[in-house]
Amino acid sequence: MPKVALYNQSGSQVGEIELKDSVFGIEPNKHVLFEAVVMQRASLRQGTHKVKNRAEVSGGGRKPWRQKGTGRARHGSIRSPQWRGGGTVFGPVPRSYSYKLPKKVRRLAIKSALSTKVLEENILVLEALSFDAPKTKEFANMLKNLSVNTKALVVMDGLDENVALSARNIPGVTVVEATGINVLDVLGHDKLIMTKAAVEKVEEVLG
Repeated sequence: MPKVALYNQSGSQVGEIELKDSVFGIEPNKHVLFEAVVMQRASLRQGTHKVKNRAEVSGGGRKPWRQKGTGRARHGSIRSPQWRGGGTVFGPVPRSYSYKLPKKVRRLAIKSALSTKVLEENILVLEALSFDAPKTKEFANMLKNLSVNTKALVVMDGLDENVALSARNIPGVTVVEATGINVLDVLGHDKLIMTKAAVEKVEEVLG
């Protein structure tokens, strides 16, 4: 089982914690990670693109000239696609880009992401994390004591409004619940900071 240092909120090491092999100690599957990231990024697309086809552009109600006898090509509307100002053929319309991967693949992806952080030694486990009131300065000091000066994902076992509000104005810091942890967030941040309770919750769900 992989072992990582256990820190208190002041940044001092207070011991070690063993992480579950089946969650934090697997060999990362890079292909599955790629598939999970593509799926999440696709789901984030708005899909609100829209163009007008020949039925939607204004004008073109009258036949521009008679069918035969002019020597020109026959036309029924000046809003056909080949005309300037005409409709677009097969253009984009509003749609959803989201899709789902199989449950086993999604679970393997998040396990691979967590194991990657362990292998890179970019995971920090806190004994506990709480504030009496929203204090950005206290949160920033905690990061400084932990030598974290890059993008960091903070994973809590449950919603703590004081922690979330304390971290809200710090660039590159995101706070999520253990139940909402995902591949894109884990890989998109340099450091993964988890509370001991959050680790236990993740191991319980994924183990």
